[in-house]
Amino acid sequence: MQLKPQDFLVALKLVAWGEQRWTYARLAQELGISVSEAHACVKRGLLAGLLLPNREPLPPAAGAGGPEALNDLAAQEPMGIYRITRKRVRRAALPDGAAAADNPVRPHAHNLAEFALHGAKYAFPAVKLPLVVGVPTSHSAPAFAGVFAPGSTDFVWPHPNGAVRGVGIEPLHPAVPFAAMQDARLYELLALFDALRVGKARERGMALERLQALIDPDSPKKAKGPLHG
Repeated sequence: MQLKPQDFLVALKLVAWGEQRWTYARLAQELGISVSEAHACVKRGLLAGLLLPNREPLPPAAGAGGPEALNDLAAQEPMGIYRITRKRVRRAALPDGAAAADNPVRPHAHNLAEFALHGAKYAFPAVKLPLVVGVPTSHSAPAFAGVFAPGSTDFVWPHPNGAVRGVGIEPLHPAVPFAAMQDARLYELLALFDALRVGKARERGMALERLQALIDPDSPKKAKGPLHG
């Protein structure tokens, strides 16, 4: 099983959604991929340990003898001329914050943060392109306005609807510019990841700290060493 860029994209999207309830149809629509690909991404994410299942398989009913017993029961009981319909049960409204447990999977915060911070840039290295108009990324993204001094080189994902000219960076996946424009939090996560891939030391340091906080907020904070000089 080989992890694909869109698998990492899906995992980051689930981080961006947080406690929201979601469906595969919505996941596919907001990322600009097919529903079948969304399912495949989640499956690979589970196998890679970047995602965790929320639903355990149901145990067999007590006293059930397996498929053979069901077949025997069907053979013994003649088919009726009536149809039995299952009564629809209205689901109770979930309390605030319980929607995440109703989703099929959730991010594995520790594993995903570790991969995003220390492995993803090697698995999906950045490819720089010529100057082009596109959507700002890395430290040029709107989330970092005012953080870095003006005049530094802008990085962009090539896109016909872009408004900034800068050094082109091949996005993690072709759907990234579209997906980022649908979700500000996902945009921030993707721009931070690009800062790890193409940023300078200060930008990488900020990206490491911010990504850790967004993906795995419960992780212990590293103590900063004493300042020298």
